[in-house]
Amino acid sequence: MNSHAEEFARRRDAMVREQIEARGVRDARVLQAMRELPRERFVRPGWEAEAYDDNPLPIAAGQTISQPYIVAFMSEALQLRGSERVLEIGTGSGYAAAVLGRLAKEVHTVERHAVLADGAAAVLSALGADNVQVHTADGTLGWPAAAPYDAIVVTAAGPEVPAALLAQLAVGGRLVMPVGEREGAQWLLRLTRVNEHETRREELMGVRFVPLTGAQGWPG
Repeated sequence: MNSHAEEFARRRDAMVREQIEARGVRDARVLQAMRELPRERFVRPGWEAEAYDDNPLPIAAGQTISQPYIVAFMSEALQLRGSERVLEIGTGSGYAAAVLGRLAKEVHTVERHAVLADGAAAVLSALGADNVQVHTADGTLGWPAAAPYDAIVVTAAGPEVPAALLAQLAVGGRLVMPVGEREGAQWLLRLTRVNEHETRREELMGVRFVPLTGAQGWPG
Protein backbone atom coordinates (compact mmCIF):
# COMPACT_ATOMS: atom_id res chain seq x y z
CA MET A 1 0.00 0.00 0.00
CA ASN A 2 1.49 3.37 -1.03
CA SER A 3 1.52 6.42 1.20
CA HIS A 4 -1.55 8.00 -0.43
CA ALA A 5 -3.57 4.81 -0.08
CA GLU A 6 -2.49 4.45 3.54
CA GLU A 7 -3.51 8.02 4.28
CA PHE A 8 -6.94 7.57 2.67
CA ALA A 9 -7.45 4.31 4.62
CA ARG A 10 -6.56 6.11 7.85
CA ARG A 11 -9.01 8.90 7.04
CA ARG A 12 -11.77 6.40 6.21
CA ASP A 13 -11.35 4.78 9.62
CA ALA A 14 -11.46 8.19 11.30
CA MET A 15 -14.53 9.19 9.27
CA VAL A 16 -16.46 6.11 10.37
CA ARG A 17 -15.38 6.42 13.98
CA GLU A 18 -15.81 10.17 14.46
CA GLN A 19 -18.53 11.20 12.01
CA ILE A 20 -20.76 8.12 11.86
CA GLU A 21 -20.43 5.80 14.85
CA ALA A 22 -20.16 8.76 17.23
CA ARG A 23 -23.54 10.01 15.99
CA GLY A 24 -25.35 6.76 16.58
CA VAL A 25 -25.17 4.70 13.38
CA ARG A 26 -24.80 1.11 14.55
CA ASP A 27 -25.43 -1.14 11.52
CA ALA A 28 -22.17 -3.09 11.25
CA ARG A 29 -22.62 -3.72 7.53
CA VAL A 30 -23.06 -0.01 6.81
CA LEU A 31 -19.98 0.85 8.84
CA GLN A 32 -17.91 -1.81 7.11
CA ALA A 33 -18.99 -0.69 3.64
CA MET A 34 -17.97 2.87 4.40
CA ARG A 35 -14.64 1.74 5.83
CA GLU A 36 -13.85 -0.11 2.62
CA LEU A 37 -15.12 2.14 -0.17
CA PRO A 38 -12.63 4.71 -1.50
CA ARG A 39 -14.75 7.88 -1.32
CA GLU A 40 -11.93 9.85 -2.93
CA ARG A 41 -12.72 8.04 -6.20
CA PHE A 42 -16.19 9.64 -6.31
CA VAL A 43 -15.35 13.33 -5.84
CA ARG A 44 -14.35 15.83 -8.51
CA PRO A 45 -10.67 15.95 -9.50
CA GLY A 46 -8.83 18.23 -7.13
CA TRP A 47 -11.22 17.58 -4.24
CA GLU A 48 -9.72 14.27 -3.10
CA ALA A 49 -8.19 15.84 0.03
CA GLU A 50 -11.70 16.85 1.17
CA ALA A 51 -13.29 13.46 0.44
CA TYR A 52 -13.58 12.46 4.11
CA ASP A 53 -14.60 15.84 5.52
CA ASP A 54 -17.89 16.10 7.40
CA ASN A 55 -19.77 18.07 4.76
CA PRO A 56 -21.25 17.72 1.26
CA LEU A 57 -19.01 18.48 -1.71
CA PRO A 58 -19.87 19.91 -5.14
CA ILE A 59 -19.96 17.61 -8.16
CA ALA A 60 -20.96 18.25 -11.77
CA ALA A 61 -24.35 19.57 -12.94
CA GLY A 62 -24.81 21.72 -9.84
CA GLN A 63 -25.29 18.66 -7.60
CA THR A 64 -23.51 17.48 -4.46
CA ILE A 65 -22.10 14.34 -2.90
CA SER A 66 -23.79 14.08 0.51
CA GLN A 67 -21.78 14.22 3.71
CA PRO A 68 -20.70 10.74 4.87
CA TYR A 69 -22.98 10.74 7.92
CA ILE A 70 -26.11 11.34 5.82
CA VAL A 71 -25.17 8.50 3.46
CA ALA A 72 -24.69 6.19 6.44
CA PHE A 73 -27.86 7.31 8.21
CA MET A 74 -30.06 6.87 5.13
CA SER A 75 -28.49 3.50 4.33
CA GLU A 76 -29.14 2.27 7.87
CA ALA A 77 -32.71 3.59 7.76
CA LEU A 78 -33.46 1.26 4.83
CA GLN A 79 -32.90 -1.73 7.18
CA LEU A 80 -31.20 -3.86 4.53
CA ARG A 81 -30.16 -7.45 5.21
CA GLY A 82 -28.52 -8.43 1.93
CA SER A 83 -31.24 -10.06 -0.19
CA GLU A 84 -33.09 -6.94 -1.33
CA ARG A 85 -33.65 -5.19 -4.63
CA VAL A 86 -33.09 -1.46 -4.06
CA LEU A 87 -33.97 1.63 -6.09
CA GLU A 88 -31.95 4.81 -5.61
CA ILE A 89 -33.15 8.11 -7.08
CA GLY A 90 -30.35 10.60 -7.67
CA THR A 91 -27.15 8.72 -8.46
CA GLY A 92 -24.96 11.80 -8.28
CA SER A 93 -21.37 10.70 -7.80
CA GLY A 94 -22.33 7.04 -7.37
CA TYR A 95 -20.91 6.82 -3.84
CA ALA A 96 -24.20 6.07 -2.08
CA ALA A 97 -25.04 3.53 -4.80
CA ALA A 98 -21.72 1.82 -4.10
CA VAL A 99 -22.57 1.65 -0.39
CA LEU A 100 -25.99 0.19 -1.21
CA GLY A 101 -24.34 -2.32 -3.51
CA ARG A 102 -22.44 -3.67 -0.50
CA LEU A 103 -25.68 -3.97 1.51
CA ALA A 104 -28.20 -5.39 -0.97
CA LYS A 105 -28.42 -8.03 -3.67
CA GLU A 106 -29.36 -5.70 -6.54
CA VAL A 107 -29.37 -1.91 -6.92
CA HIS A 108 -30.93 0.21 -9.66
CA THR A 109 -29.95 3.88 -9.49
CA VAL A 110 -31.54 6.59 -11.63
CA GLU A 111 -29.90 9.92 -12.53
CA ARG A 112 -31.43 12.62 -14.75
CA HIS A 113 -28.06 14.19 -15.66
CA ALA A 114 -26.24 12.03 -18.22
CA VAL A 115 -22.83 13.46 -17.30
CA LEU A 116 -23.30 12.26 -13.71
CA ALA A 117 -24.77 8.90 -14.70
CA ASP A 118 -21.89 8.18 -17.07
CA GLY A 119 -19.26 9.22 -14.54
CA ALA A 120 -20.82 7.19 -11.74
CA ALA A 121 -21.18 4.12 -13.96
CA ALA A 122 -17.49 4.30 -14.88
CA VAL A 123 -16.33 4.48 -11.26
CA LEU A 124 -18.73 1.75 -10.12
CA SER A 125 -17.54 -0.52 -12.92
CA ALA A 126 -13.89 0.14 -12.07
CA LEU A 127 -14.60 -0.82 -8.45
CA GLY A 128 -16.35 -4.05 -9.46
CA ALA A 129 -19.83 -3.04 -8.29
CA ASP A 130 -21.46 -5.42 -10.77
CA ASN A 131 -24.79 -5.55 -8.89
CA VAL A 132 -25.39 -1.80 -9.39
CA GLN A 133 -27.08 -0.68 -12.61
CA VAL A 134 -27.10 3.03 -13.53
CA HIS A 135 -29.97 4.45 -15.60
CA THR A 136 -30.41 7.93 -17.10
CA ALA A 137 -34.04 9.00 -16.71
CA ASP A 138 -36.49 11.13 -14.73
CA GLY A 139 -36.03 9.72 -11.24
CA THR A 140 -39.39 11.00 -10.00
CA LEU A 141 -40.94 8.27 -12.16
CA GLY A 142 -38.73 5.56 -10.65
CA TRP A 143 -37.59 2.60 -12.73
CA PRO A 144 -40.71 0.46 -13.34
CA ALA A 145 -38.86 -2.19 -15.36
CA ALA A 146 -37.30 -3.72 -12.24
CA ALA A 147 -40.13 -3.05 -9.76
CA PRO A 148 -41.23 -3.89 -7.12
CA TYR A 149 -38.43 -2.80 -4.79
CA ASP A 150 -37.79 -3.85 -1.21
CA ALA A 151 -36.27 -0.44 -0.51
CA ILE A 152 -36.23 2.95 -2.23
CA VAL A 153 -33.99 5.87 -1.29
CA VAL A 154 -34.22 9.37 -2.75
CA THR A 155 -31.22 11.69 -2.45
CA ALA A 156 -32.98 14.97 -3.33
CA ALA A 157 -35.92 16.73 -1.67
CA GLY A 158 -39.36 16.90 -3.21
CA PRO A 159 -42.58 18.64 -2.19
CA GLU A 160 -44.04 15.19 -1.49
CA VAL A 161 -43.23 11.54 -2.13
CA PRO A 162 -43.86 10.83 -5.84
CA ALA A 163 -46.82 8.52 -6.40
CA ALA A 164 -44.77 6.59 -8.97
CA LEU A 165 -42.22 5.63 -6.31
CA LEU A 166 -44.85 4.50 -3.82
CA ALA A 167 -46.40 2.36 -6.54
CA GLN A 168 -43.05 0.61 -7.05
CA LEU A 169 -42.49 -0.16 -3.36
CA ALA A 170 -43.17 -3.76 -2.33
CA VAL A 171 -45.36 -4.63 0.63
CA GLY A 172 -43.07 -4.53 3.66
CA GLY A 173 -40.64 -2.26 1.82
CA ARG A 174 -39.13 0.98 3.13
CA LEU A 175 -38.82 4.30 1.31
CA VAL A 176 -36.47 6.97 2.70
CA MET A 177 -36.68 10.47 1.24
CA PRO A 178 -36.35 14.15 2.20
CA VAL A 179 -39.59 16.11 1.77
CA GLY A 180 -40.31 19.80 2.28
CA GLU A 181 -39.64 23.22 0.83
CA ARG A 182 -37.45 23.63 -2.23
CA GLU A 183 -35.03 25.99 -0.46
CA GLY A 184 -36.25 25.78 3.15
CA ALA A 185 -37.25 23.34 5.86
CA GLN A 186 -37.11 19.65 4.94
CA TRP A 187 -37.66 16.42 6.86
CA LEU A 188 -36.14 13.04 6.12
CA LEU A 189 -39.05 10.59 6.06
CA ARG A 190 -39.30 6.81 6.17
CA LEU A 191 -42.43 5.28 4.69
CA THR A 192 -43.06 1.58 5.26
CA ARG A 193 -45.64 -0.12 3.06
CA VAL A 194 -47.87 -2.05 5.45
CA ASN A 195 -50.15 -3.42 2.71
CA GLU A 196 -51.41 -2.46 -0.73
CA HIS A 197 -53.40 0.48 0.65
CA GLU A 198 -51.55 1.62 3.77
CA THR A 199 -48.13 3.08 4.59
CA ARG A 200 -46.60 4.01 7.94
CA ARG A 201 -44.80 7.38 8.05
CA GLU A 202 -41.89 8.32 10.33
CA GLU A 203 -40.05 11.64 10.53
CA LEU A 204 -36.37 10.85 11.08
CA MET A 205 -34.56 14.22 11.13
CA GLY A 206 -34.42 17.70 9.69
CA VAL A 207 -32.18 17.87 6.59
CA ARG A 208 -31.17 20.08 3.67
CA PHE A 209 -30.97 18.52 0.19
CA VAL A 210 -30.89 19.79 -3.38
CA PRO A 211 -34.35 19.84 -5.03
CA LEU A 212 -35.81 16.76 -6.70
CA THR A 213 -36.83 17.91 -10.18
CA GLY A 214 -38.98 16.08 -12.68
CA ALA A 215 -42.52 15.19 -13.63
CA GLN A 216 -43.48 14.33 -10.02
CA GLY A 217 -41.08 16.69 -8.26
CA TRP A 218 -40.16 20.35 -8.50
CA PRO A 219 -40.07 22.07 -11.91
CA GLY A 220 -36.60 21.85 -13.46
